[in-house]
Amino acid sequence: MKWTDINDLAIELAEAHPEVDPLKINFVDLMNWAMALPGFDDDAKHCGEKILEAIQQAWIDEVA
Repeated sequence: MKWTDINDLAIELAEAHPEVDPLKINFVDLMNWAMALPGFDDDAKHCGEKILEAIQQAWIDEVA
């Protein structure tokens, strides 16, 4: 997965962290958790606030 795989990342994060409210996650944790997912293969330099916001929103939509 790459940073641009927003929906796939959101699904994987929701499954890996079912106890977490995505509205309350900070972007540092979100970035680290995404990079720790199995199959994730991208550079942290390619990630920015807009991507993290999109992942967070997709995660919120996934669990809603």
